[in-house]
Amino acid sequence: MIRHVVLFKLASTDPAERAEQLAEARRRIRGLVGVVPGVHTLDVVENVLADERNYDFAVVGDFDDIAAVEGYATHPAHLEVIDYVSTIRTDARAAIDFAV
Repeated sequence: MIRHVVLFKLASTDPAERAEQLAEARRRIRGLVGVVPGVHTLDVVENVLADERNYDFAVVGDFDDIAAVEGYATHPAHLEVIDYVSTIRTDARAAIDFAV
């Protein structure tokens, strides 16, 4: 099993807007489970420590294997989610994939 973690910073500074955007990102990302082959779990988690060095949210998912992560990266449903997330985030992004 491969765990896929991607970190993002939100562009908005308005707390209400940020909460709405995170809820929508979570809804869309969770919706990929059962749609994209090889995906076991996907979630969006929010940073709880007020530290400007931290990212604002992470996408955390468990996949069958590396091939499933690679398929997810180019799956049309995932690309639609990327389109949405690209409208709410800054250019800051970090990712890691590791065996669990």
